Amino acid sequence: MNLKPLQELIESTSLEALRPFTEDEFLDSIRHGDFPKWRRLLSELPAIQPSSVEFASKVRIGTAADASKEILKQLHEQLIEFIPWRKGPFELFGIDVNTEWQSNLKWDRLINDISPLESRRVLDVGSGNGYYGFRMLEEGAQMVLGIDPHIAYVAQFWLLKHFTTKSPIFVLPLTLEQLPQTLNYFDTVFSMGVIYHRRSPIDHILELKSCLRPGGELVIESICVDGIAGYCLTPEKKYARMGNVWFVPSIATLVQWLSRCGMVDIEIIDESITTLEEQRKTEWMPYDSLEDALDKDDSQLTIEGLPAPKRVVIKATRP
Repeated sequence: MNLKPLQELIESTSLEALRPFTEDEFLDSIRHGDFPKWRRLLSELPAIQPSSVEFASKVRIGTAADASKEILKQLHEQLIEFIPWRKGPFELFGIDVNTEWQSNLKWDRLINDISPLESRRVLDVGSGNGYYGFRMLEEGAQMVLGIDPHIAYVAQFWLLKHFTTKSPIFVLPLTLEQLPQTLNYFDTVFSMGVIYHRRSPIDHILELKSCLRPGGELVIESICVDGIAGYCLTPEKKYARMGNVWFVPSIATLVQWLSRCGMVDIEIIDESITTLEEQRKTEWMPYDSLEDALDKDDSQLTIEGLPAPKRVVIKATRP
């Protein structure tokens, strides 16, 4: 968890306000019950120098020839300690981490329709273990900052970063609300799979907007349902087994929200239905997944009897 490279990168920029979140005192203040466990496991990782790094469809770090069988066995056991692995896929020194999400499929659906990421400063909100951030580096991003309040997924990123120390990608255990109000810094901001978890989706969009420089691009991805502008599904308790879903908008409603928040050049770039190929239970995520969230007799419905999730990707510009 060496954050000195990030400190050097943000010095004399508007991101310098994040410096307190890069200090040991902040990390020591985290009270998540499993955090001491993650820190211990991270400190025990082997020092393997990867012979190659590839941030392609499957993020590959090193090969099996880079370490002894004994060390690789130890690493495999350590990776299991970090289950569940949700975003991916990854391959570490020949160890195939078959994640719940085949996140490369979502990435492929959007990458050719957004502004090129070459030399851009990128913020990834709800980044999880950083899979998309590595893909952003593949596209030539100058730097990627991810934020995610779920410490278990941030710990997974720190594990990956342990073997890719020189890559200009960082993930901090923060919420969007903890960022300074007017960064006006990033060229591209991603919010994928986050807005329907927010109690105030309008505030979420305004906070994303404030992170962008004028002319910067927002890429927002969400679960959606069919409906006219103004329609939004509000689950009574749970939606597809998830208890933290507050609003599931129609596509027209999400476009309307973006417009009301002052975003321009709003464009729908992908609509899709998540399949059991893209999201499923694996040995690296052995808990309930999409199959368990859908009605056994009608895959068009969730187990709560609500419309099954569809997904949309929209891009928009801060004027």
